[in-house]
Amino acid sequence: MRHPELGSVAEFAAATHVPVINGGDGPGEHPSQALLDFYTIDKEFTRLGKGLAGAHVLMTGDLKYGRTVHSLIKLLSLYAPMRITLVAPPGLEMPGHLVDLVASRGHRIEQRDSLAQGYADVDVVYTTRIQKERFTAEMSEGFSLSRDFTVDRAFLDARCGRDTLVMHPLPRDSRPEANDLDVDLNGDPRLAIFRQTDNGIPVRMAIFATLLEVDDLIEQELRPVRWFVPPRVGVDDPAL
Repeated sequence: MRHPELGSVAEFAAATHVPVINGGDGPGEHPSQALLDFYTIDKEFTRLGKGLAGAHVLMTGDLKYGRTVHSLIKLLSLYAPMRITLVAPPGLEMPGHLVDLVASRGHRIEQRDSLAQGYADVDVVYTTRIQKERFTAEMSEGFSLSRDFTVDRAFLDARCGRDTLVMHPLPRDSRPEANDLDVDLNGDPRLAIFRQTDNGIPVRMAIFATLLEVDDLIEQELRPVRWFVPPRVGVDDPAL
């Protein structure tokens, strides 16, 4: 179930006896997205020979209304301590209760208001588009996002490493004035959004199989099913 109101899915689930999957409740949570995001990070880190412990994750964009980052930061907080940097425009910061939760679990949290600052050793850049559809009338009036929040090739080359992972829950706003995730990264192996999206298929299959209690009746790996695995997921995805 997907619904624009915060808490709507939990309210619906309380009135039924069948499993309910939260496909997004307004600015609240998006747990299945968090699972595929974590699966992507784990899979990419394995390919790169990196570990999650001590990793530096940078989340930027709309951290107030972007429900995917709410679920992802809670999921990441369950694992070994890491460094998490939160970069958001004024008024769109990560909710305080989530920051406090993650900090209480031993993670190092830092909040900034621009990407145009010094960053080092960033392992994951997770960016989200601005959720203007959830703004109040006062917030929408005259709101614009500067280039200081654009994740593009120049930012990665100047601030990040050659094996930094760039993620986005999609859809991204590719218009130049949106200052979201720039299209000049298309074809860059650091851009994992197409692989990230593709990972949503097995992750959500696993959710359905678990809830239907048939997970012991299906293959536990993708390759034994003998599906065709293309060299590229999207037309702009590099071959790895």
